[in-house]
Amino acid sequence: MTNVLYLYGGWPGHSPYNIAEWTRELVVDELGFDMEESQDIFTLDRDLTGYDLIILGWNNALTTEDLSDSQEDHLLAAVEAGTGVAAWHGAAAAFRSSLRYHLMLGGDFLAHPAGEGYPQPYDVTITDREHDVTNGVNDFPVASEQYYMSVDPNNTVLAETTFSGEHFAWLDGLTSPVAWVRQWGQGRVFYHSVGHAPQDLAGDDVRRLTKQGIAWAARQ
Repeated sequence: MTNVLYLYGGWPGHSPYNIAEWTRELVVDELGFDMEESQDIFTLDRDLTGYDLIILGWNNALTTEDLSDSQEDHLLAAVEAGTGVAAWHGAAAAFRSSLRYHLMLGGDFLAHPAGEGYPQPYDVTITDREHDVTNGVNDFPVASEQYYMSVDPNNTVLAETTFSGEHFAWLDGLTSPVAWVRQWGQGRVFYHSVGHAPQDLAGDDVRRLTKQGIAWAARQ
């Protein structure tokens, strides 16, 4: 049985408790994984190497919030030893002062040019259709926060979005990754930036992308 830790909570603006219901359907009902849930950040202060996957649904509101040295040490040690990580949206804006966390995740949220919480229409374009995570996933539209990201150039980018320049003219035609995978030690890491609100995750393609990303990231 695949053993999963799902850590969620924090800032309520990302609806972590509603999105937890959606996550349970994917992980427990559809994938059949055994999932332990925690809303306590101090869960990361213990040995995490026994988990096959850690799903990060924690949200922060302030850029000064971070992980303690102990929490960062335990999380990264587990991933390096083979525990996978799956995360989306606010995970890239969480623990902003924890540099090693973002190094492991492979990216960092910088801005949503249209504004916080604004339902900006944009398209997600699948750029790597050969990967297990994107198998059968089509390009799909989103009307939500369009994340502009700072990312590790060594990520394997699976999907991206193109900015119109409507809000920052100098971004016109520029792209930013939406979904990627990477290796950290023996652990696999999967992230995508969709999911500000529960309805953003309702479409079949984002659901399939997330489900397959979770399955791929779990310890092999």
